Amino acid sequence: MLFYLILFLLFLYFKIARVHKRDEKASNKVTIQHVFVFLGFLSTYTYGVLNIQWYFILTASLLFFIIAALIITSFQLGIFVDGKPLFGMSRVYKLLPILTLVIISLSAIIWL
Repeated sequence: MLFYLILFLLFLYFKIARVHKRDEKASNKVTIQHVFVFLGFLSTYTYGVLNIQWYFILTASLLFFIIAALIITSFQLGIFVDGKPLFGMSRVYKLLPILTLVIISLSAIIWL
């Protein structure tokens, strides 16, 4: 079950990263974060290929890709209260380091 949680967080992270790249210029810190998350991605998919049937991985990946895209699109469109966004993309960008730490930690735990 942990595999699927990590898979969802990976798709969410990469969707946020793609929007962040389009909106703002990436610094070296962000690039290093992307590299670490990509290593977590490789680790997670390696675990999945070795332990889970491919059709479960493919189905979950497609589903999580769609869900992550819809979540980020809803943040981009925003929910406005009195003309101010309730939860905007700037807050999502501030959560990227925490999300990176969670993904890397869970990717390491999955192998234990």
